[in-house]
Amino acid sequence: MTSRLLVPLVLALAASSVAHALTAEELIAKNLEARGGAAKLAAIKSAHTVGTLRLGGGQEAKVESWAVSGAKYRGDFTLQGMTAIQSWDGKQAWRVSPFQGRREPQMMSPDDYKDLIESSDVAGPLSDYKAKGSTVEYLGTEDVDGTDAHKIRVNLKNGDSQYVFLDPDHFLEIRITSKRMIRGQEETSSTDLGEYEKVDGIYFPFELGRTHLDKIELNAAIDEKLFLVPTGAGAGR
Repeated sequence: MTSRLLVPLVLALAASSVAHALTAEELIAKNLEARGGAAKLAAIKSAHTVGTLRLGGGQEAKVESWAVSGAKYRGDFTLQGMTAIQSWDGKQAWRVSPFQGRREPQMMSPDDYKDLIESSDVAGPLSDYKAKGSTVEYLGTEDVDGTDAHKIRVNLKNGDSQYVFLDPDHFLEIRITSKRMIRGQEETSSTDLGEYEKVDGIYFPFELGRTHLDKIELNAAIDEKLFLVPTGAGAGR
């Protein structure tokens, strides 16, 4: 075979190999395997986390969360003896905002607690995505702080989207960007993930943006009262 014929054949084979490797389904399978396996992730029923949020100037706040996978979520933020709370009980959500002068619980609008619903998904948006009513799409690679990361768009059941960026070597999430429609306007939030550690055989990031987690506890009993709307909670934003 002449070199003139060999070159296009090699290029064609290489292109075919790349095209085969870069599919959303295969990348997701690699991600789930890297994290500990699809079965272990699907078996997560609840999570309790404790950590610190770096506020700058050497100041830190305690953060704590409780989640029942895909069903309930509560996050607490404690600083200088005051605790802000946001909680979704599976049907409605409420907050306590002492740093804004609101110490009484206030109900939240559905748009305002979309992030709580996303946070309740302990295993992450790629795990069992079809059962959650999501679809996925591979968007190629994109630079994430010097890493040529694989970018997967997850189209959520409610119409919002999450963009999951996977490290090309280990296939673990290094950034998740959420795009949500809030009162008719698209809002974007992004979190970088890192410092993965194994918890009950599953890898979880212990660095999430400016938050460092000290503990992740899986499948422990959680008091359902933590999520419930307090009696007398008023309307508010």
